[in-house]
Amino acid sequence: MIIEYFSQFFDMIMEIFTQGGIITYIILFIGIYGFILSVRKILYLRKINKVDATEIFGIVTASMERGGAVEALKEINTFKNPISRIISETLKIGYKNKVEVEESMEQIFIVEVSKMTKGLNTIKTITELAPFLGLIGTVIGIWMTFRSLGVAADAATMAQGIYTALITTIMGLLVAIILLPIYTYIQGLVETEMDKIELVTKMSNWGYAIFKIRVDSNVECALEALQKAEGVVNTRIISDPYANIKVSFKPNMLDKSISNIILEKCNVNAEITESKLRQ
Repeated sequence: MIIEYFSQFFDMIMEIFTQGGIITYIILFIGIYGFILSVRKILYLRKINKVDATEIFGIVTASMERGGAVEALKEINTFKNPISRIISETLKIGYKNKVEVEESMEQIFIVEVSKMTKGLNTIKTITELAPFLGLIGTVIGIWMTFRSLGVAADAATMAQGIYTALITTIMGLLVAIILLPIYTYIQGLVETEMDKIELVTKMSNWGYAIFKIRVDSNVECALEALQKAEGVVNTRIISDPYANIKVSFKPNMLDKSISNIILEKCNVNAEITESKLRQ
């Protein structure tokens, strides 16, 4: 019984393609292409949607307590998704100035949005185009039917011709019906990821930073340069095996990186040995 059912279904499909003509094959081709494109897009979006923004920030917070921003960078680099890449750039504040960090975040945002939306216009175009191709096939088929019948019209032949012509419309509507909900689902995945990115941008607006720095010479000069820098709240000399200056600053007010501030004023290189950021 089941074999007979599938046999009849297969025969019906073959009849559709046999009688539908070249437009039926065109609709089938673009429909398959749109479906494959949709599946690939869904797999990509589901992959990057697996990890929640709050989970990544939990890892960042825990890593910041253990080893600061560098440790947090190492921990979240394993995720390889838009959220982790944007957070990675925000963790570099202090190593870079605020303008450089914002520009890097914007570049990453543009690249990631381009990846997420790539192919969406094609799927949408196929969804909208397929019914029109089917309608064109139907109109052409009906025109050819009336043309072949001429003045000696036969009802049975006319009915068969119209049936054949309508096959393309059925195919076009079928492609649209399948691809439209898939396209809507993909749009929902993209919007969800965009909401996450917006949330991450707000959550990573660091309000306070504490750095430990090592300079091999001109320590007093470096200390004075930091004290005069925009955004710096407090500086002091410390006794540490790996650092000799501790600086607290507001990241959003930092016009230059910490290393550049010292290099420009004192002509000495500074090494950041520890960096911690707070919201």
